[in-house]
Amino acid sequence: MKPQEKRPAPLVITTHANADFDALSAMIAASLLYPEAVLVFPGSQEKNLRHFFIQSAMYLFNFQNAKDLDLASVRTLVLVDTRQRSRVAHVAPALDNPGLTVHAWDHHPDTDDDVPASQGKVLPWGSTATILTHELMARGPAPSADEATFIALGIYEDTGSFTFNSTTPQDFAAAAWLLGHGMDVTVISDLITRDLSTEQIALLGQMLDAAQTHEIRGIPVVVTEISTDSYVNDFALLAHKLLDMENLRVLFALGRMDDRVHLVARSRSPEVDVGRICASFGGGGHASAASASIKDRTLAQVKDELFALLNAQVRPRHNVRGIMSRNPATVDAADTTARAAEIMTRYGLKAAPIVDGASGALVGILEHQIADKAVAHGLGGTPCTEYMMRGHASVSPEAELYDVTEIILGQGQRLVPVVEDERVVGVITRTDLINILIDEPARIPENLLPDRGRERNIASLMRERLPGDLLDLIGRAGRLADALGVAAYAVGGFVRDILLGQPNTDLDLVVEGDGIAFARALAEELHGRVRPHRKFQTAVVVLPGEQHIDVATARLEYYKYPAALPTVELSSIKMDLYRRDFTINALAVQINTAALGRLVDFFGAQRDIKERALRVLHSLSFVEDPTRILRAVRFAMRYDMRIGGQTDRLIKNAVQLGLIQKLSGARLFNEMQLLLEEKNAVGCLRLLRQYKVLRAMHPLLTLSPAQEELAEEIAKVLEWHRMLYQDQSPRRWLLFFMALANGAEEADARALAARFHMSQRLEDEFIALRATVNETIYAFKMWRHRQGPPSELYFLLDKVPLEGVLYFMARYKQEDVRKALSQYLTQMRTQALDISGRDLRDLGLPSGPAYGRILDAVRAAMIDGRANCREDQLALARALVTDPGFRGIEAAPAPGAARPAKP
Repeated sequence: MKPQEKRPAPLVITTHANADFDALSAMIAASLLYPEAVLVFPGSQEKNLRHFFIQSAMYLFNFQNAKDLDLASVRTLVLVDTRQRSRVAHVAPALDNPGLTVHAWDHHPDTDDDVPASQGKVLPWGSTATILTHELMARGPAPSADEATFIALGIYEDTGSFTFNSTTPQDFAAAAWLLGHGMDVTVISDLITRDLSTEQIALLGQMLDAAQTHEIRGIPVVVTEISTDSYVNDFALLAHKLLDMENLRVLFALGRMDDRVHLVARSRSPEVDVGRICASFGGGGHASAASASIKDRTLAQVKDELFALLNAQVRPRHNVRGIMSRNPATVDAADTTARAAEIMTRYGLKAAPIVDGASGALVGILEHQIADKAVAHGLGGTPCTEYMMRGHASVSPEAELYDVTEIILGQGQRLVPVVEDERVVGVITRTDLINILIDEPARIPENLLPDRGRERNIASLMRERLPGDLLDLIGRAGRLADALGVAAYAVGGFVRDILLGQPNTDLDLVVEGDGIAFARALAEELHGRVRPHRKFQTAVVVLPGEQHIDVATARLEYYKYPAALPTVELSSIKMDLYRRDFTINALAVQINTAALGRLVDFFGAQRDIKERALRVLHSLSFVEDPTRILRAVRFAMRYDMRIGGQTDRLIKNAVQLGLIQKLSGARLFNEMQLLLEEKNAVGCLRLLRQYKVLRAMHPLLTLSPAQEELAEEIAKVLEWHRMLYQDQSPRRWLLFFMALANGAEEADARALAARFHMSQRLEDEFIALRATVNETIYAFKMWRHRQGPPSELYFLLDKVPLEGVLYFMARYKQEDVRKALSQYLTQMRTQALDISGRDLRDLGLPSGPAYGRILDAVRAAMIDGRANCREDQLALARALVTDPGFRGIEAAPAPGAARPAKP
């Protein structure tokens, strides 16, 4: 028999494994919003759900099995009641489809395992069915009575018939609307509350016998377990029955079934978030009800990890008042940075709260290391508030240990101030937290370790967003790293742009080992050559076709003085990333074969990308390298990000300290060229003006209203020219630089060029272009006044570089001027003669300057419409060649235009 052909399914709706009523209900509701979709149910579900599914839903809604579908054909995937990749393994191949669009409808909290979605809604309501019901209420269609009943079933189950503390007003409103459309309450009651079978009663008895109560942070938590050789249907129902029978507040039911451990958790206590705990096992849910299916671990191992999580995550009834250090050493906000460093040295502190001297209110936190570095840079006399951390987290004395743990381990804050009545009454340091956790009987759970918590795998994103040849190159580099026994990473902007969906093929690699040796081996592998830079432990691999790959040794940079070039020391990948400018650039993705796609994010870059916030990595970043200010502006405009409050303040501080003036002209010019090549160069200039960076670079750089208006016109003209798709591209930076110098005398323009250390050739070109444009504008006005022929316009503009013509167009908004310049750029400039010098030679013309004069005359005739074809052009050329009176026939150039020399 031939194998059955798989069915194509461009649009699919599905949900998570071990689906409950809310998952099924959400799928049915989604099918009304996506009527063309195929409904794919996962392979396992509770028995009561399976019974309902087989007898009713399968018949009414034509559910399909994933194995019967061609998952490679999926173009749109609708996920309901989950977003976690690990919970939709039945459609995992579809997640790697090129161009896949994902819609997500879910009521569970965000996790690092979430599949990125472009549409849908995620809301913290009682059920996903509620979210989809409100969508139906808003835009239709209305459900039938059967559909209303099916959808309501999920709302009733996930809200415990509106008794769970996760129930919201939206759940009541959705149920009321469904009731108005024929919801059958009797059917729901029958499905939600069913009598137990003899087998189920026996299992429930085992769960009762095994149940043990544990005091976790003063909260009674019941843990029970069963172990069977086959799958137990209705395990979640049994756990719920046990919760109700014993009037329990918190229950964790563990069941070893087949090759895995099933965990069902229920909580009626606000101190215990079972959704968070189950998420640590790869499951999901919400604060009051959650579950997980765990492979490759024994029941004992799962129990150990569960107690570790409970000890760390259960909100304790006791607060931090009893564990904080009282009467902490603080630094007055009026003190200098040197004084702050002295206080921290005296008391052996790694960080200290900065407080208002009069009120005692918390102002910020200053780290000792930052203060010492500032003093080393000669900035000890600056106020200590300049380099403190303002975006800090603090807690009240009534806060819980988990909150402190999250701040110190999760957010990387070294010290947590305890604030009461707006005064600092205590602190908890990282050392304090370590001592507390050492005293605990359980270890710190892995999900609270910051280095682990921020890792995810983006291999599928790489396959989706990178060209095939680049993916192949990365794979070969990864295999080479394996062979050499080193860890290798793609880093920086390359990784950032993968996450942002921006094109970027500039590959930078960092090796935890000898980067230069790796570069030599890579060049040999790829048939390229190497340019090493031993001082910086870096190398450039130049491939055939002149593609470049930068390879670096994992390193830490430090700066001997403000605005200096960095000194390099060997380090790990974490320290290498810490030397970078902004969090969004402090990303790495491992390329070794076994770990391909492992994203390394130590500093919260993914959070900042999601929040569209540009944040600097450390307080002295702009002091050590002020060019980062220009990069901050460039990235903020390119990625439509806001500059974070702390970063904003540090930029202003660096400008106020005069650090821009200390930068060499060459470094400034390089950064300005990059900035002015940006699509939103005008926005960049405005932001530089706002930060007073332009004047700091040179007093003549003001971006006056007239210059700003001209820059806006240049941006429009450049976009218009880009849409012409011509071979020659203008130097965008040169046009905007011309705008900044508009109105300046030649001496001032040369002073600007000198400040930016332009080469003599470039300076002369810049000055000449200004003069040429001014002369051309005057000659153009004369041509327009005399209504000269089109050929005269051609010879007038042909001597002007492309940047000059576009600058001319931007300066004059008159329609007839722009029409004439447009005609030159789109027609005259690209129009080719049908004859050439070879034709003149065939006509017997001896070599000499007459060739150029005759071809110019023929071109003038062609542009003016007097010689539109080859025959006409040959005839004119023949007449000029044979005319004994020809003495330098001209192509009617305009006054000031270059004229051919007379014979």
